[in-house]
Amino acid sequence: MVENSKKTRDAAELSFSKTQTQALTRSRIISEQDALIQARDIKTARLRELRLDKEAEDATHVDANPGSKRSGRRSLDPN
Repeated sequence: MVENSKKTRDAAELSFSKTQTQALTRSRIISEQDALIQARDIKTARLRELRLDKEAEDATHVDANPGSKRSGRRSLDPN
């Protein structure tokens, strides 16, 4: 009887240990993913700010020099 109880207890402890390890691993993975997402969001916000600043600067530059903008057409004459 004692032997059967010990086997049952050992099996339960092993099962609990596996479950606990899986939970800790899952928690670690989620934490790493959250950190990556946060880093990506910060980088995206920084790049968006840089892009908006550049677009505003370009718009100011084009407004100050309206004749400097190209028409975008190319001549078909190769000479």
